[in-house]
Amino acid sequence: MLSVRTNRTRRSLTIPFASGVGAVLSADIAVPEHEREVRFYSRVLPTGERPLWNTDLMNNQGTPIIGLGARTEEYATLPLQWMPHIQVTDVAASAQRAIELGGSELMHHRGADGASEWAVLIDPNGAAFGIVAVVPAEAIPATSVEAEPVGRIAWLDLTVRDATTTRDFYREVIGWTAQDLAMKDQADSYADYMMLGDTGEPAAGVCHARGPNADLPPVWLIYLPVGDLDESLKRVEAEGGRVLKATRGKNGNYTYAVIQDPVGAFVALAPG
Repeated sequence: MLSVRTNRTRRSLTIPFASGVGAVLSADIAVPEHEREVRFYSRVLPTGERPLWNTDLMNNQGTPIIGLGARTEEYATLPLQWMPHIQVTDVAASAQRAIELGGSELMHHRGADGASEWAVLIDPNGAAFGIVAVVPAEAIPATSVEAEPVGRIAWLDLTVRDATTTRDFYREVIGWTAQDLAMKDQADSYADYMMLGDTGEPAAGVCHARGPNADLPPVWLIYLPVGDLDESLKRVEAEGGRVLKATRGKNGNYTYAVIQDPVGAFVALAPG
């Protein structure tokens, strides 16, 4: 988990969409018990006096950031994980490289001209993610972020046993570069990795499952900011979810939490 230890810019914290290789565009999941799941997230996310999310799961400016779909037959092969959609230069080449490096492909969509538009992949750890062609800057939805924060994917973490090999997998598949982040587990020092997009902006973290991260699931955790994290965590349990891990800062306030929703999918919450 790198989210509370990195110095990201205000741009990366507030703009819901960005164009570029390695930039996270959105995320989605296909779930059973769809109505229950919609209720869960529509209760957990829109907290605080000025909620960052509407009850329809759009952000507070009406922009779609996350998608919560029903688990129909078409999506039955997808794992029960929130899947980030990450922009790449060439979808077909990235999908092929993922397979060569020990991953697998679950879905691959091509346009009428046969060009690859998006794919859903599984890395060698079993973590699911989507890749999409880089979205032109002029196609990015316009937002106004000067006055207040908005609902967005604030960060992305993956925690696995072998973070070094996983780092190399994503460098080749996505096109990220990596920056070491010094860590310490009792007397041992090691490095986790901050993954950078083509602009040099931090886009995600790849962490070793040790020390403070030892109990995190090996899936991509999308971090969704909420207006009142304390209230959101109360609603998690009231609506049938589970708080897997919650961390407080020196001032006693929560800095982030990992939760499991009623059907078993994991997501992280952070203060808005």
